[in-house]
Amino acid sequence: MAYERDASPLPASSEPPPYWRDRLHQYWQLVRGDRPIGWLLLLWPTWWGLWLAAEGMPPLWPLVVFSLGVWLTRSAGCVINDYADRWLDGAVERTRDRPLVSGAVSGREALAVFAVLTLVAFALVLTMNRLTIYMSVVGVLLAASYPYLKRHTYLPQVYLGVAFGWGIPMAFAAITGNVPAIAWLLYLANIFWATAYDTWYAMVDRDDDLRMGAKSTAILFGDMDLIALGVLYACMLCALLLVGRQAGLGIWYWAALLVAAGLIAYEFRIARSRGRDVCFRAFLHNHWVGATVFVGIAVHFALIKP
Repeated sequence: MAYERDASPLPASSEPPPYWRDRLHQYWQLVRGDRPIGWLLLLWPTWWGLWLAAEGMPPLWPLVVFSLGVWLTRSAGCVINDYADRWLDGAVERTRDRPLVSGAVSGREALAVFAVLTLVAFALVLTMNRLTIYMSVVGVLLAASYPYLKRHTYLPQVYLGVAFGWGIPMAFAAITGNVPAIAWLLYLANIFWATAYDTWYAMVDRDDDLRMGAKSTAILFGDMDLIALGVLYACMLCALLLVGRQAGLGIWYWAALLVAAGLIAYEFRIARSRGRDVCFRAFLHNHWVGATVFVGIAVHFALIKP
């Protein structure tokens, strides 16, 4: 209608948002709720483990527990990472606006959020068997200690794979009551993969990290970074090949690995200049690698089930 088109827009409200809404917004940013890539990179290998352990679609409740647990664990990991990196994040271009650095969230608030997320995740795990519960304690210790390694070692990316791939052996423990050799092989594949994709991520911040004295595999590898990444991805694919052979997976899985290899090759193509933006794109692209491997596993079991 003409009068609706011609009417002057109402002035924007100058009133600040309610306090509770502002706090929720800051906490949502603190746990990276607006950036699901980290959750997805943890979700796919956990689902690899669940589907392999159950030889198909896992029971509904373990699937819910582990899917929610991945989100809660990743969120808690982001919080403790920001708390540990307060000395660094303000000097890094990509992280200088994070809530803890800007002062929008205090250190005490961050620790409280971390505690709440961890307790909710642990409450979910308490519905699983005893072995899974015991293993979850190890998982919390791994996730909480990871952020402090970049001050002391050039291998925090390796430790990231160790910490955030822990859902794989936990998934086998929850479904089968034990952790067979194939679970550890799949876990190893994830360590290679996480080290690779987090090295892309570290290459984004390499100049800032060097200036501040932080350590990473990107700094350790130096000019050999692309070669090292190639070795890491090759080791990941080899481990996944062994997993497929041991589990008796069929053509759909092998096709998925071939597609995953193509996706990885694409990452090297777009990031060969080592620029910040293209390295970050390569990091984000790993979501599709993990999803492709999962599809291969899931389709195999879906087709062989009666």
